[in-house]
Amino acid sequence: MNYRELGNIGMMVSEVSFGTWAIGGSWGKTSDAEALKSLEFAIDQGVNFFDTADVYGDGHSEELLAKATKGKEDKIHIATKFCRKGDIFDPNNYSYETVSAYCEDSLRRLNRETIDLYQIHCPATEILRNGSVFEVLDRLKQEGKIRHYGVSVETAEEGLICLQYPNVKSLQIIFNLFRQKPLEKLIPEAYGKGVGLLVRLPLASGLLTGKFTSEHVFEEDDHRRFNENGESFNVGETFAGLGFRKGVELADQLKWIAEGRGSMASAALRWILDQKEITCIIPGFKNVKQVEDNLSALHTKSFSEEEKQEIERFYQESVKDFIRGPY
Repeated sequence: MNYRELGNIGMMVSEVSFGTWAIGGSWGKTSDAEALKSLEFAIDQGVNFFDTADVYGDGHSEELLAKATKGKEDKIHIATKFCRKGDIFDPNNYSYETVSAYCEDSLRRLNRETIDLYQIHCPATEILRNGSVFEVLDRLKQEGKIRHYGVSVETAEEGLICLQYPNVKSLQIIFNLFRQKPLEKLIPEAYGKGVGLLVRLPLASGLLTGKFTSEHVFEEDDHRRFNENGESFNVGETFAGLGFRKGVELADQLKWIAEGRGSMASAALRWILDQKEITCIIPGFKNVKQVEDNLSALHTKSFSEEEKQEIERFYQESVKDFIRGPY
């Protein structure tokens, strides 16, 4: 395993880490036994950082992480998120009393005394502009409930707003072969300020595995079915904002990246890890095989400058105009 520093806080995290939305729910059928086996396997491979949220399975993924990391709390770092249990537009949802209660609930489920990284979970843009939530997080840090805090953002604009607050130590962003806009300004500015960058949706909800056909039908409780067009939450969280059929069409045009790299998924993850500014990727998983597949990116051949230029050209000419929603 390779490790990178999370921003400038001295915390070294595995460059392939994992998100736990899928094992919490909203990604089709899951098995707690398989989830725990997968978490144990990842830890045995050197993974020391996991991202979760209080709304993943209504706290279930936090509880699974508590079981998987029992006795290893000083070695395994956990980032969790808050705010989406309430109205993300309501300023009262970000008051000290409300956020402190969210934090206490997560600490109880995680069975920890301190949260390593506490993140605002895709709040309304105006909340970030107002900035009072960061004073609340400073207070929680002083109380010892959290070590550091960051923000999970939907757009590059929101990320740039967060960079104005000096105690924001990380940004969680949507970034992949289909969502390259952060490279223009957000990624270099964050890196220059010593702010860590966690990449979610590195495989664009599975599109960049190259395994889907346009006829594929997802299970009813899978967000890739019920949120394809942003019916339940931000459209960018599903297939990186692309419609499913268009995404499959574009993924087919990118299959060349797998040549000499084992699989399209490994190649797509490698492209992200080739960006030195990125702290880590946090792909999801539901079983040991998916953990293994994601970890294979560590040993995948990097991209040449010519290949990187071709990928950028593909994004500019064929992809970006089809991404829906602000990003």
